[in-house]
Amino acid sequence: MRSLLRVGSVVVATGLVLGVTGPVQAVTDSGAVRVNQLGYGAFDGKAAYVLSQGAVAGRRFQVVDERGRRVLTGKVGAGLGEWNGKYRHVHQLDLSRLWVPGTYRVEVPGVATSPEFVVRADGDGLATSAKDKAVNFFTEQRDGANVVPGALQRKPAHLNDRTAQVYELPVFSSPDTDQTVGELQRIGGPVDVEGGWYDAGDYLKFTHIAAYSETMLWASARDARRPDRKLLHEARHGLKWLDKMWDERSKTLYIQVGVGTGNAEGTFIGDHDIWRLPEQDDQLTDPSERHLRNRPVFRAAAPGQPISPNLAGRTAAAFALAAQVEASTDRKLARKHLETAAQIFAQAKTTNVGQLTTSLPFAFYPESTWRDDLELGATQLALAAQRLGDRRAAGFVRQAAYWAEQYLEHEAGGDTLNLYDVSALAHADLIRAARSDRRLVAKLVGDLRAQLEIGAQRAAKDPFRAGAQYDNFDAVPHTFGLAATARRYRQATGDRRYDAFGAQQLDWAFGANAWGVSFMVGVGDNGKRCPHHQIGNILGREVIGAVVNGPNSADLFADGLGDHLDGMQPCPAEGVDKYEEFTGRGARYVDDVRSWQASEPADDFAAIAVYALTR
Repeated sequence: MRSLLRVGSVVVATGLVLGVTGPVQAVTDSGAVRVNQLGYGAFDGKAAYVLSQGAVAGRRFQVVDERGRRVLTGKVGAGLGEWNGKYRHVHQLDLSRLWVPGTYRVEVPGVATSPEFVVRADGDGLATSAKDKAVNFFTEQRDGANVVPGALQRKPAHLNDRTAQVYELPVFSSPDTDQTVGELQRIGGPVDVEGGWYDAGDYLKFTHIAAYSETMLWASARDARRPDRKLLHEARHGLKWLDKMWDERSKTLYIQVGVGTGNAEGTFIGDHDIWRLPEQDDQLTDPSERHLRNRPVFRAAAPGQPISPNLAGRTAAAFALAAQVEASTDRKLARKHLETAAQIFAQAKTTNVGQLTTSLPFAFYPESTWRDDLELGATQLALAAQRLGDRRAAGFVRQAAYWAEQYLEHEAGGDTLNLYDVSALAHADLIRAARSDRRLVAKLVGDLRAQLEIGAQRAAKDPFRAGAQYDNFDAVPHTFGLAATARRYRQATGDRRYDAFGAQQLDWAFGANAWGVSFMVGVGDNGKRCPHHQIGNILGREVIGAVVNGPNSADLFADGLGDHLDGMQPCPAEGVDKYEEFTGRGARYVDDVRSWQASEPADDFAAIAVYALTR
């Protein structure tokens, strides 16, 4: 318990500092105050939350500035429900009258004081500052020769990827493992797959993730009010690698570089078996490390054969979005991207689809929907063709409309915008591409609203207004996806009914949650972070802009976190889980380098954050 000094009794309802009077009062903390640690726009709605052991509804709270001067008081709102056995009460605080720019803290006497937070006249500027950090994460994730040293002191790595060999799809020892059986069987090569981004805290590279991330970055570049050179630079870097993964001559799409774990026989090891800096891999000499030194490449299908529709759709979307953006400065390059997109899209497998192709093993990214990817690909092709005056535009619109109808008939109703369901982005853009088709537009608007209602109905029952399921994987990217969908819904319809809900989702992602954690590294007041990220952990440096999975099912931690790998630096050093007391409603957040379930950052997490924060 820590004792804080508080000052007395001036009430200010306007957000203006009127002064400080009254006695000094000692207070003992018995709870926590949660705020959006990114900050609030001056004229936006603002909410904070109190976790407490006892009911505090109606109690006075106060907001103080950097100098300790009281600038606002109010009453704690009604109870919103129980969080866990210790913190049986959650209450909301209305800070909307706090409109003067500055740095503040919220104090609830007898309960707790919040971290510092800012109020800025330009609320969009706060979002942009966080977006820039997420873009920086992609720069830190670069592979190959064209790395940027940056805060992580990056060095060129995996230059052997320039002459990689192609292998048959491996056999895995069981459906829920990445351990292979037998030796890899070479079927081709060499191919140049140098560059791109690492997928997450490891060094594998996936077309499935890269295409999604590229789609979000290029959509952000297209939709931003002002040109963003850093974002464009990073999007172009990623597209250069994605272009290498498509062999136009043989009509082959490569899907993965590297293998997760070694084989059951122990004759070789994989990426997840050792903890090291990436630049070491090219110099490995042990025979068991041969697939780390010379990383295998795998393809989606045999040359010229149909490609899993999810891969074809989202990869085509990435190139078509790039065509839309580049059309303003380099129409020749834009037309090249359009042709690449059209070729890949035309090769989509649309009958007898079966299990989709994502990664090896499939369990890494178990996607089940694909019509949304085809809607997205056709929609972006249509918009690119319209932008370039290409006569195929009307045909692409018809294809997009067909796949939208198919999605609505077969796959709609269960998910919201994230890696596995991109329909919200597809719908919002198809509304633009097919705006004269009122019947279709009405259906698309209706499904956007239905997706938002999934989150809004969850949020109405949640004490922190969370719209995502935080006792499951990908809570944080789903949260950013809901915020992005709320923005695109308003842009498409002019209807502002979900604006407050979208703001609540960003509040939750940046600290107004039970754990008081901003799930983007470099934003917030959480001190040292321990993400499951090899480079950051080994060097002991912050991975600025990394977005982590966030809370997950408490059951995933029932057997502990396991041992530290060789070379892994224990983090936190003392091994104490400082967030354990806030485990509740079946969810737990563990900030530990071993906690891949909660603390591993990934490209798709950062990508949807970039899109949600684009202004």
